[in-house]
Amino acid sequence: MAKGKQDEAWEFFGELLKDRREAAGLSQSELGARVFVSGGYIGLFEQGIRKPQLDVAKRIDEVLQTGGIFERTWRKLINKSPYASYFHAVAELEAVATKICEFAPVVVPGLLQTPEYARAVTVATHPFATEEFIEEKVTSRIDRAAILKDTTRPEYWVVLHENALLIPVGGPAVMAATLEHIAALIRERWVLVTVIPRTVGAHSVMEGSLRLMEFEDQPPTAYTETAFTGTLLDDPAVVKQAQRAYDLLRVATLSPEASLDLIESAAEDYRRCARTT
Repeated sequence: MAKGKQDEAWEFFGELLKDRREAAGLSQSELGARVFVSGGYIGLFEQGIRKPQLDVAKRIDEVLQTGGIFERTWRKLINKSPYASYFHAVAELEAVATKICEFAPVVVPGLLQTPEYARAVTVATHPFATEEFIEEKVTSRIDRAAILKDTTRPEYWVVLHENALLIPVGGPAVMAATLEHIAALIRERWVLVTVIPRTVGAHSVMEGSLRLMEFEDQPPTAYTETAFTGTLLDDPAVVKQAQRAYDLLRVATLSPEASLDLIESAAEDYRRCARTT
C-alpha cells in the first residue's frame, strides 16, 4: 500500500524520537521503562508502525526533557487526521493487521459500509456540519475499506447482530445496496460474516462494539467503542479476555451459509420496499 502524508509524518515523529533517545544515551528498553511501555513499543514508535497515546508522548517529553515537542507534534498530527482522536491509532493499526475480528451490535462496520450508508450515519451524528466535513468523513471511511482488496489484505471476520440488518439507515434503497455489497464481499471470500439472531437474547458483548487485531510482529490488540469514545487495549490479560468474549459471540451466531441467506433476504425485502415507496 502506498504511503500517505500521515504515514510519512509519523515516520518523522519516530526518527525524531530515535535521535532524541540516542542523544540522551538511553536504549529503547531504558526509555520504555521510564515511560511505562516496553522497549519493543519504543521500537515500533521509532519505525512509525505504531503511534503512542498522548500520555505516553507527554512522558517521553518529560524523560527526554524536550520542552513538549512530542506532545505538540502528536497533537498536530492527530488534528490533521480525518478520524476522531480515539480512533486514529485504530485506523493506522488495521492497515498493518494480519487478522481483524469485529463485532457490530447496531451499525454496519465502517469497512463494510457503502458511501451512501456512511453518509447517512455521518449526517445523523453531525446534523449541523458543512458538506465539506461530511464528504471528508465519508471519503476517509470508504478509503479505509481498500485494505480488503489489497494483495496483503487481512483475514476479516465479522459478527453482526441482526439489529444491524433491521435498522433502515439511509432508507430502504441504501440498506438494500449496503446488504448486497456485504453479500458480494462474502461470496468473493474477502470477508467472513456471521449473524447473531435477536432470539439469542443476552450475549457476551452487550455494551458496545468490539474489534480484535493481530499482527505479524507485534502483540495483538483489542478495541472497544461506545457512542462517544473508544479505547484501544493492549494489556495481554485484557486482550485475552476480549478474545474469549469474541469466541463466545461466534458460538451464538448462525452458520456462514445461514447468515448469508439472512443478509440476502433482508436486502431483498429492502429492495422490494424501495420499489413501492
